[in-house]
Amino acid sequence: MTLFELSRDYRDSAAALRGRIVELRGTYAGLDREDRIRMDARIRMLTAMWREARDLAVLCERYYDRGYRRNGKYTI
Repeated sequence: MTLFELSRDYRDSAAALRGRIVELRGTYAGLDREDRIRMDARIRMLTAMWREARDLAVLCERYYDRGYRRNGKYTI
């Protein structure tokens, strides 16, 4: 598997995570206070995972491009 192929997998995962976040936000209105607190924590976790997948997709996609300035978060 190449990095470019891996980037497509990350993009697919990011899209699935984003869809789930939107779905959970849609059910937010009918919840009581305790459930909203739990839902907020879940949405925050999914949002972090979505950001990571999105960033890694770009990193893998453009890893070998000359002049690409890599995200400092993922470099040593």
